[in-house]
Amino acid sequence: MKYKKILLAAGVMAMLFNVTGCKKEEAPKADNTVKEKTEKQEEPEKEESQTVEGAEVVQAEVPANQNLLTGIGDLSEAAIGKRPVAVMVNNVQKAMPQYGVSQADLIFEIPVEGDATRFMALYGDYTKVPQVCPIRSCRYYFPALSQGFDAFYVNWGIDDTIADYLEALDLDQVEGITNTGGLFGRDQEKLNQGYSLEHTGFFDGTKLASYIESKGLRTDLKEEKKGAAFLFNGMDEQLKPEGKDCTQVDIQFGAQSSTFTYDAEKKVYLKQINGTPQTDGKTGEQLAFTNVLVLETEISVRDDIGHKKIDWDGGANAKGYYISNGGVQEIHWSKDENNEESYLRFYDLNGNEIKINRGKSYIALNYANKTTMK
Repeated sequence: MKYKKILLAAGVMAMLFNVTGCKKEEAPKADNTVKEKTEKQEEPEKEESQTVEGAEVVQAEVPANQNLLTGIGDLSEAAIGKRPVAVMVNNVQKAMPQYGVSQADLIFEIPVEGDATRFMALYGDYTKVPQVCPIRSCRYYFPALSQGFDAFYVNWGIDDTIADYLEALDLDQVEGITNTGGLFGRDQEKLNQGYSLEHTGFFDGTKLASYIESKGLRTDLKEEKKGAAFLFNGMDEQLKPEGKDCTQVDIQFGAQSSTFTYDAEKKVYLKQINGTPQTDGKTGEQLAFTNVLVLETEISVRDDIGHKKIDWDGGANAKGYYISNGGVQEIHWSKDENNEESYLRFYDLNGNEIKINRGKSYIALNYANKTTMK
């Protein structure tokens, strides 16, 4: 039985603060058995030629250095066939601006306590992860998703309620409190500016590759994970989803909101947080995504502290939206039930798996009926 379905044992919940300023929790142990992945995705193939009105159209060949998270050929040679990296990032207004997030290939945004949100930023090239700030602690549903990408998992803060769960996942975790590899620190400039301690932790991703090598950690992707993480359209295709026009998306999480406005010239959606452009503090770039996916799911409060219980694997009737290239399509979404290592899949309303455009993607898991589009 996976963590989200385990009943809480009776007892007193206490909030403890460790040296990082992150909260600790008490909760029941998770099942120590993680189901093996039964589904495999085929490795990417070369694009086939097509005949249109008697003329042969040859699609561009998928490059060997395809980034498996974006479908774009931008991996360094050292990162081909290697594991991506998932990093937990503080995403409350008081922590802005973040840095290192504009370089992420894929970002998940999911509610945490009080209906604020947290990012899980994924980087397809483990040799090119930037410095990222501010780093925050883990919640069980984030590694439940990161495992589907066979990613290294980076966070700062120990959550005692999920220690057994993480052990059962056999997670390759790089954790800020216990790490002695010089990968974590405090941003002195932010401290000087008066930021609270929990908004100042940084992860030096530029040192990650050498750290992984020194620890002898597995870098090669599992055989069944060597294909693209999603089904992508052709290399030269930028298709509009089958549905209505969509130039703005508003997602209400509760304590904060995310808004995306379509830039037709660049064919990306620009992100705002609480009505303010969300920019990277070092590059100055506003966060921009080719694809925006909103996945509606069941979310409830599971303890007195306010930690969330989230249905992270969806199902045949789980509703969502795929937004790209100025259009929106209603979809269903799922992972294999109880299987963290399975792929995240998107389907049209007839049950056919859909393709998405190549480029950076943003994925929100949120309450139902909290998204408006125009």
